[in-house]
Amino acid sequence: MGRKNRGGRRGGGNNNGEPRNKNPKPRTDSYRSNPGILKNNERLEAFYNSVLPLDEAEKSQFWEALRRDLPNSFRFCGSKGHAVAVQRLLETRYAPEINKIEHFNGDVVQAPQPVPWYPDQLAYSMTTPKQVVRKFPPFASFQKFLVSETSVGNISRQELVSMIPPLVMGVKPGMAVLDLCAAPGSKSAQLLEMIHLGEEARIRKFMESFGEAALPGNEQEDEVVDTAEDSADDGRATGLLIANDVEYKRCHMLVHQLKRLSSPNLIVTNHDATLFPPLRITPDPANPKLARYLKFDRILADVPCSGDGTLRKNIDLWKFWQPGNALGLHPTQSRILVRALQLLKVGGRVVYSTCSMNPVENESVVVSAIERCGGPDVVEIIDCKDKLPLLNRYPGMHQWQIMDKSGRIWNSWEEVQKHVLNGGQAPGKVSQTMFPRADTSDCSGLPLDRCMRVYAHQQDTGGFFITVLEKKKEFKAKEELKSEFGIPVVPLDDTSVPGGEIMAEPEKKIVEESKAALGQPTDEIPSVGSKRTLEETETDEVPNSKRQRTVTPTAERVENIASVVLNTETAEAEKSQTDSPAPNASTDKRLKRTEGSYEEPFKYLPTDHEVVQNIRAFYKISPKFPSDRFMVRNAVGEPAKAIYYSSQLVRDILVENEGRSVKFIHGGLKMFMKQDAPSAEVCRWRIQSEGLPIIAGYVGQERIVRLTNKETLHLLLKEMFPKFVNDDWKKLNEIGERTRDIGMGCCLLSVEPDGTDPEFSERMVLPLWKSFHSLNLMLPKEDRTAMMLRLFNDMSPVINRTLKESAKLEAEAAGLDVKAEPEETDEKDADTGDVAMQDGEAEANGDDAPPEEAIKTEVPT
Repeated sequence: MGRKNRGGRRGGGNNNGEPRNKNPKPRTDSYRSNPGILKNNERLEAFYNSVLPLDEAEKSQFWEALRRDLPNSFRFCGSKGHAVAVQRLLETRYAPEINKIEHFNGDVVQAPQPVPWYPDQLAYSMTTPKQVVRKFPPFASFQKFLVSETSVGNISRQELVSMIPPLVMGVKPGMAVLDLCAAPGSKSAQLLEMIHLGEEARIRKFMESFGEAALPGNEQEDEVVDTAEDSADDGRATGLLIANDVEYKRCHMLVHQLKRLSSPNLIVTNHDATLFPPLRITPDPANPKLARYLKFDRILADVPCSGDGTLRKNIDLWKFWQPGNALGLHPTQSRILVRALQLLKVGGRVVYSTCSMNPVENESVVVSAIERCGGPDVVEIIDCKDKLPLLNRYPGMHQWQIMDKSGRIWNSWEEVQKHVLNGGQAPGKVSQTMFPRADTSDCSGLPLDRCMRVYAHQQDTGGFFITVLEKKKEFKAKEELKSEFGIPVVPLDDTSVPGGEIMAEPEKKIVEESKAALGQPTDEIPSVGSKRTLEETETDEVPNSKRQRTVTPTAERVENIASVVLNTETAEAEKSQTDSPAPNASTDKRLKRTEGSYEEPFKYLPTDHEVVQNIRAFYKISPKFPSDRFMVRNAVGEPAKAIYYSSQLVRDILVENEGRSVKFIHGGLKMFMKQDAPSAEVCRWRIQSEGLPIIAGYVGQERIVRLTNKETLHLLLKEMFPKFVNDDWKKLNEIGERTRDIGMGCCLLSVEPDGTDPEFSERMVLPLWKSFHSLNLMLPKEDRTAMMLRLFNDMSPVINRTLKESAKLEAEAAGLDVKAEPEETDEKDADTGDVAMQDGEAEANGDDAPPEEAIKTEVPT
């Protein structure tokens, strides 16, 4: 994570290090500073000086902090055992060397410091400016480590306050979780880690209880795991994360960011959060004709916002901030929160968060949503004082003011009414729902002090707002309150029915069709909102003509549209009930996107499929591993390039919602890739590194090679496609004989350190491919580089033979005459896998390195 949005930011230069630009701008000393923008904005400062309950001394600290550059921050990812192992390297290898640097230009230089409020102190913050990192070798080597581990997913470079919402959600293994506005995916990654917490240890214990040998794991995790937690699927995680985003391209960013977590429990969807569709799940066997819909245990609504909490990172906000941005987003934010509460189970929790400090986007939205859902008896604000006790925070506000687009501050809705009645002009975009409620309202006494506000000066971070809401009972949402001054607001048509059940699909589509007929957007949110990206938030001003219109359709027109749509959809529903295809029937066509892209359907393979049976036989996969969860991404439903795997719940959702216009972008993970094999006896489907953590514990001993020596692993890592003929096996120490005797094709390398080296203590499983003349670790080049740096402090480049060169060596070893060919100059083919993807698979750079059999040569087989 942290690798997106870098295009166009890298500077160029000649061989002497001089910039290509003949008239370069002078480089500044501060990190990410922009000398062309003054960090002042009169309206911004006047508004927050008026609204925030800070004394004069603290206001000064507040503004000083906002004008300083934001420290770098990151966290260690993955299972706790793995995260601790990577963290140990920072503390033992890099921090001591950095601490030797005492001063730079009079400033104290510090190594990255652990964040005290983050669990197990697995998050770090670093205030060192870039020029120090560039100048001093200890920092430069740490920077390489940071970049390397980020590229393979072991470190997430994430803003500290952005880490808070998942930590207060209370996610546990087995829960169904929805991230409504998920891109770029840092919080989704945190949620996935929570869903899979303890999974590997649980699987090992279940395998041992069945009398089957299991690959060894981290002993510390095995000791603390509770086998009774999430035990319904023999220890495999049964939970679910649906990561949703309204922008199609950002959805693929999500897939890229989350792929490294190797989760079969993940679905990525592409919907407007205010209209997120109800998802069908398998009917109750006791009443199979009654449709069931998924309700979530936890939902994260980290909504688009004006983003003024990111002033330290997004310097342009000082210049372009205006109060109209927040006012325009308030209705959308309220709708997202109401929709989240509708999708929630009774007893479930929603976390609502923004990177804005403006109460119109925070407390105001919380009050509006609770009011529409039925009041405090239906939705409760949860006190989170016991969560993250070392985190400094302010309570939410009970009273606040609203600044209109002209910069005038209003104290109450009554003040606005009086102004208009006296002949004044109604303030644009200001509505009654934005203000604190009068004493006569059921929501006037809401405990808003239970909300959390984090300001920049409290622990040197950005600004953030977080609140936790719990659903007490089902409800029918009320219509949005309309303005009295001719400023209509589009009502959010309720998509629930009495009793809290989500209404049927025909009724749901009335909302979309009626808005589309009146020229209103049906699947997009206002573009003035900002959502945090991996490195910066988009803050460009959007012309008014492109903002979402809020014209209320007349009742007569909506009624006419509704009747036509309902009749049509009802007829279609009746027809589908009498003539419905089989779940895996190839009736699905490619789903066309507005950008012109296509998404292939998800088709599950039958358990007796020839390919599935061949894979199980070759790898001697335990019968405890399910066969009904393998799928492909093509309309034909036959394995062509890749085979995917998903959890049971993901399978149910993808099958039950086929043909229902749910925009699925991704589901499960890639488990097997098709590969040219040297003979008919060798399985043509190799295990993908992405799916290895899931299936490794179920592979038979016949396809496992065990490695205990650190240097043996070093030999395998530092060269791609190494020659493995004649007596070359003797160079591989303890695995030599085993690799000589094992059959060709894909096998697993189980790394089991002998305990003699404290820096070589982490157990892992890696994919290995044996051919006639080579023994190759099936890892992308970036994974090899990161592992060499982490385990051996080796920064030398990986020896990367081009594929043609490898084929030439094999031919020479076989005694054939080979014509000289020009040396390959592009080495991407050797480490990025099969670039020409089929069946809608858009990945190229993340695949494992392919074995040399993939290249057509004259080497005899």
